[in-house]
Amino acid sequence: MKEAILIIQIITSLFLVVFILVQVKGTGFGRVWGSGSSSFTRRGLERLIFRLTFLTTFILIFISILALSV
Repeated sequence: MKEAILIIQIITSLFLVVFILVQVKGTGFGRVWGSGSSSFTRRGLERLIFRLTFLTTFILIFISILALSV
């Protein structure tokens, strides 16, 4: 059981690192693909990645607390 929790924790942390690295500081994903429009709200893929980052963070915290109790 402890090994399974450790593996899930490692996979979740890797997803979190990827989600953080994919986020672009500044004008958003438009800067990555060369779009010239500047928008201050998160839309589309940028919003999805932002929400997945928070969801993955909460999952990682939950699994870490669970690993401490096992």
